[in-house]
Amino acid sequence: MAEIKFKPLADRVLVKPVSVEEKTKGGIIIPDTAKEKPQKGDVVAVGSGTKDQEMMLKVGDQVVFGKYAGTEVSFEDEKYLILKEDEIYGIFE
Repeated sequence: MAEIKFKPLADRVLVKPVSVEEKTKGGIIIPDTAKEKPQKGDVVAVGSGTKDQEMMLKVGDQVVFGKYAGTEVSFEDEKYLILKEDEIYGIFE
């Protein structure tokens, strides 16, 4: 993955959502409008935290977040989410 030249502010993180399956087991292709939004992704950039709380996340963490959390942005034809740290439910170990 190319290095992203984006630095989130305060307690925000930039997450690359994990792609969802495009076919069912029977080979039926699911249209984009019917696909479920991913709820898992990889952290690609983190802010420096706030004066009250240090960031717990780091680049490379795989996280779970709410279905409608964050703001979608695009950089170089790739889709990302900007999330506040408290919108993230947990980290995969």
